[in-house]
Amino acid sequence: MVHLDDLATHDELFAWTGRLLTQVLEPLARGGTAHYAPYDWRTRRFGPSRPLPPAPVMVIEGVGAGRRALRPFLAQLLWMELPHEEAWARGRFRDGEEQREFWDGWVEAEARHFAEDPSRPYAHGLVRQLPKGYEVFPGPEGTR
Repeated sequence: MVHLDDLATHDELFAWTGRLLTQVLEPLARGGTAHYAPYDWRTRRFGPSRPLPPAPVMVIEGVGAGRRALRPFLAQLLWMELPHEEAWARGRFRDGEEQREFWDGWVEAEARHFAEDPSRPYAHGLVRQLPKGYEVFPGPEGTR
């Protein structure tokens, strides 16, 4: 699993596509082991490089995983159906007061990202959280 939070930075909330392609997706596409340095959100710098060996299934998790530049590499795109306000509240709760300033900028950056490069219309499946577990149903792309 690759968490996009490991590739984004405070200064490059959505400008991580090149890192994901060159450090992760391209080596894996060649059958090799990927190596990437996860970003530390507290120290604001990249940590030591870690290996990511090839696997039969690779999950790329995070906001922007369905962007235009990545879709050719994706076998499936799942979209988590969650109201923005709820998602942002979960993030603020998770990150606490220390990252409050970050979240103020994130809300605007996320809206701008999806206005320029929407992912949901290309989702093969939509995922909805239930009181217990999740429900997956066909997405816009999955119904074509």
